[in-house]
Amino acid sequence: MDSIDREVLERTLEWTRAGHRVSLVTVIQTWGSAPRPPGALLAICDDGRVVGSVSGGCVEDDMIDRVRKSGQPDKAGLVTYGVSRDEAARFGLPCGGTLELVQEPVTETGWIEDMLRRTATHELIARCLDLQTGKVTLESATRGEELSFDGRLLRTVFGPRYRLLMIGAGQLSRVLAQMAGAVDFQVFVCDPREEYFSTLELPDVSYLPGMPDDVVNEFRPDANTAIVALTHDPKLDDLALLEALKSPAFYVGALGSRANNAKRRERLAMFDLSAGEIERLHGPIGLHIGSRTPAEIAVSILAEIISVRNGVQPMQKKPVGVASDGEPAAAGVCAI
Repeated sequence: MDSIDREVLERTLEWTRAGHRVSLVTVIQTWGSAPRPPGALLAICDDGRVVGSVSGGCVEDDMIDRVRKSGQPDKAGLVTYGVSRDEAARFGLPCGGTLELVQEPVTETGWIEDMLRRTATHELIARCLDLQTGKVTLESATRGEELSFDGRLLRTVFGPRYRLLMIGAGQLSRVLAQMAGAVDFQVFVCDPREEYFSTLELPDVSYLPGMPDDVVNEFRPDANTAIVALTHDPKLDDLALLEALKSPAFYVGALGSRANNAKRRERLAMFDLSAGEIERLHGPIGLHIGSRTPAEIAVSILAEIISVRNGVQPMQKKPVGVASDGEPAAAGVCAI
């Protein structure tokens, strides 16, 4: 579950516990260039406060106005915006876009508590809402499931947040951690070298002591996990990669030039890794954007991770003709 969905549910729980009436709004279908995708959530408090989003703002304003004038709905129902071009323009829906929403009163919060608890333990959950009865049930979901709605039963899938495990606590890791947090990754760092580990003081970053191979095993990577080896020290990076490449992690990458990564693949082949597992390695890591500074390299790495996460083939990879096997010209900057 991303931080926005979690915030919507946490705030809904907070408001209802304080005695407010709250309705939850879910985007179930869009046509045209709608601003928010199916599954996007919005919570509206009876005093007009909102958290989350289903559009660029105008739809939210109208729904707040309805709640203030008429109160919260008594039962779950469909709400549609942008049927006509004039209405689409009025509500800021570009290109004649249309939003179909389900708005439901929150009358029971046990499922919210259960949802937050189960997704925090990296469980994938399907939330099923019966619009006729208003009953909400939670079920285990399978990866790849998408929102479905048959006119009565709305089924939405919530999963754990994406995690980024960095091996190495150098300057690049510091910048990458800050950027990854901004795009909703939970960030973790492992580095057994105390002189590095002790100086990487960042809020919202979890520090995992121990050797990289042990840490990766204990971390239990799943399909919501990215692992990047950034120490540029084979003794540490290779230990992590030996375990990471056998895991379900959706992304595994390693810092280094093309020549260094070719040698790394030769070393990995000497252990119990298959050719397919070694092929999963993203190395040189990141997209080819001419990056040289730690911040630019972090941008290229994070862009590739997001590309893979979103199922988009990374096209801006370093071509064969680019010289990248030697040391970079700028002192202290590693070629990727």
